[in-house]
Amino acid sequence: MVLIEAIFYIEVLGNDKKAVETSSMEIEKKLKEERNVKIKGIYRDKVVENEEDEKFKYSTVVEAHVEGKLGNIVDLVLKYGPTIVEIENVKGNEIHAKELVPILGRIAYVVGALIDKFGPVVAYPKLDALPKPKIGYSEEEIERMIIEENLIRYRFAVEIYGNSLGEIEENLSKALFLEGCKINKIKVTEKEKIPLEDNKVRIKALAGVELLSDLKTLFVLAAKYAPLAFIIIEPEIINIDPAELQSTLSEIASIVNDLVHRPLLAE
Repeated sequence: MVLIEAIFYIEVLGNDKKAVETSSMEIEKKLKEERNVKIKGIYRDKVVENEEDEKFKYSTVVEAHVEGKLGNIVDLVLKYGPTIVEIENVKGNEIHAKELVPILGRIAYVVGALIDKFGPVVAYPKLDALPKPKIGYSEEEIERMIIEENLIRYRFAVEIYGNSLGEIEENLSKALFLEGCKINKIKVTEKEKIPLEDNKVRIKALAGVELLSDLKTLFVLAAKYAPLAFIIIEPEIINIDPAELQSTLSEIASIVNDLVHRPLLAE
């Protein structure tokens, strides 16, 4: 079991001072009602004014000191989308793969719902000019990467769109390589042809991949791609590094924060 003590900095923005203050009070109230984590302290700053920012003229920060199991802390990140997650202490340095998979599933479900509502997270540079990455490794190479580089071997399936199966496979492999993955297997299967104008079609496909990456990349892919299914192949016990964990939680928080604030930024 991994037990985490952390500080959440939850920023509240708006162009109405009273609304910002009310929102911060509501966040404080909801935090105090949380039952799956221990709330060790909550501090709510005064609302400050920034005359140079017309959209977000008023702001404040709710600082919450929390303690709980990794899965419950992740749930809190998904619920409140803090601007910053600062880990103060981690007790336990290992987690079983069977315990990690449901956490990844909740990330995929929650962020997937936000993506459906506000648009995709993934934004890559033009992929055409990039060389196709290596696909396929020997079992000896995979064993070395797991033992020496502390990588995790896993599979996931995701729905994806493109003009052809070949294009989908090539672009997906390049995108995953940019994320920091080693690609062992990739298979793209057509699900549906969607008619477009000028007798063209767009293909909806199911892509299954087997990857190796570090823990942070695994979490980030769960958020960015919202996979339909996840399996961790090996190792059975995954090491937890506090610095990597802080970076991981901060990245997930940033993704959630970006999605929920898109409507405000678009105004």
